[in-house]
Amino acid sequence: MLRARTTAAASFATLSSIRTIASHGTEMHTNAPRAQPLKATDLNRLSFVSEVRPETKTWSNPVGHPVWDVKDVEQVHVNHKPSGGVVDTVAYTLVKICRWSFDTLSLYRFGTLTTRKVINRCLFLETVAGVPGMVGGMVRHMSSLRGLKRDHGWIHTLLEEAENERMHLLTFMQIRQPGIFFRGAILLTQGIMFNALFLLYLANPRFVHRFVGYLEEEAVMTYTKIIHEIDAGKLPEFNGTQIPDVARNYWRLGPDATFRDMFNVIRADEAGHRLVNHTFADMHEQKLQNSTNPFINRLHDDAAAADPDVVAAAPTKTTTDAPPQK
Repeated sequence: MLRARTTAAASFATLSSIRTIASHGTEMHTNAPRAQPLKATDLNRLSFVSEVRPETKTWSNPVGHPVWDVKDVEQVHVNHKPSGGVVDTVAYTLVKICRWSFDTLSLYRFGTLTTRKVINRCLFLETVAGVPGMVGGMVRHMSSLRGLKRDHGWIHTLLEEAENERMHLLTFMQIRQPGIFFRGAILLTQGIMFNALFLLYLANPRFVHRFVGYLEEEAVMTYTKIIHEIDAGKLPEFNGTQIPDVARNYWRLGPDATFRDMFNVIRADEAGHRLVNHTFADMHEQKLQNSTNPFINRLHDDAAAADPDVVAAAPTKTTTDAPPQK
């Protein structure tokens, strides 16, 4: 269980009951040897191209990420943070406009909800969901370099969010490959969203974090509805079907895991992003944007609990609860 040092992080621990796999924890090759630390003889080389292997369908994602207790995250529910001022109100209104527009243009809100509609919606939205974390992490990274100052751990969490959303996308891509029109819509939407969020984050990062927080509220709502539809027997195609291998390995799901379990842990991911972004927005509102990220120790602590070998490889914590020299 997460040993948090702040109220926000403690709330996250109560929500999640998670443990986290560390940098080597998403290994999908069950018989593969553990990677060894680089030594001076390795560092003196100029290329590792000889180590490259042909692409295979089984692969490892070496980025730390949350692994949820499926039974615990059954308790994750739809929640809403009331708007507190003009910035929050505009962000919430914009999210609602985006949702209504997408549901209308994609015909998602018309007719019966089908498996095809569900997968198409998840595919498209996850291509967008991976953008804000990357933008925020990039802007704060450049700010740290430009200002010759520490970031206090925000970059790590934002980039983790972006990678987590990308893994959602890869999971759904194992179920269905989009066509040309779909890919064109993705290209257009990503171009708009990336540039808009980049400019907005430069101008008002609080707005972007609140916008993403409300966007994640909608994501939790979407996945909750999908789970309810599965329970009601309205999406029978998801019953008795094997979940994608990438999902089973990424979230450490058991051999009997169902699509309902998969949607459950994805919803938990979105609830975590909801909490993180609302917290970051609150920190900006209270002029705490240069304070230590309250979630920074989550990966280290839970990874150490899941795998004691991580302790030896992990950096020593500082009194500011942020990794040294970051």
